[in-house]
Amino acid sequence: LPLCCGTGRLGCCCACWSSMFSPAPDWPKDCSEVPAGSPSGIYIIQPTGLHPIVVSCEMNVTDGGWTVIQRNRQSTEITWAESWSTYKYGFGNLHTDYWLGTEYIHQISQQKVYQVRFVIWDATNNVKFADYNLFSVENESQGYRLRLGTYSGLAGDAMTSNSASTVHDNMKFSAKDLDHDTYSGNCASSYGGGWWYSACYSVRLNVKGAIAWGSLCNGNCKASAILIKPAPYC
Repeated sequence: LPLCCGTGRLGCCCACWSSMFSPAPDWPKDCSEVPAGSPSGIYIIQPTGLHPIVVSCEMNVTDGGWTVIQRNRQSTEITWAESWSTYKYGFGNLHTDYWLGTEYIHQISQQKVYQVRFVIWDATNNVKFADYNLFSVENESQGYRLRLGTYSGLAGDAMTSNSASTVHDNMKFSAKDLDHDTYSGNCASSYGGGWWYSACYSVRLNVKGAIAWGSLCNGNCKASAILIKPAPYC
């Protein structure tokens, strides 16, 4: 499944695909439908009811088939201080750091029952996982509210088991120009990037140079990634 336009950047025009293929190919609905044994890399998928989109697929971690919806590094060139509409449809470079798009994440997560893996590189560059056995994002009218299941892993449960002021599960998404958090101010504006804030955070992955995951690495994480794929029990 080659990447059209050859850039790896989000926003590659759909006209490119339609002009290259006739009739339209039967794209996978997510990375779990990419053939087993395929390498990690850039692929075209078409979630149910959506036009084709370009994504990064992780095919080597835990049986592969993971759709990467976020990636960030401490040295990122992205500011992450983007508007609601920019977060909605995604930004960045699929080869480095990016946000897939809150709307696309929602659409993908509605197709099946999904699980999520948060991958965190701590301050000394050790890799730790935080897995949740359920993952979904509600629609825009619901503020792209995040729903997570039960935690397992070694990174620590920094998303669901915190106090009301720092929990992220069941929170709506906030951006600098659209505040859905429970804080008197605007967490996204104060802390540099769109996220599922309460008042304000235990986890901050969409930020330039100050990635945080609970007590594992509070502002000095080296990198992060968020991976989703259908849950094995459904």
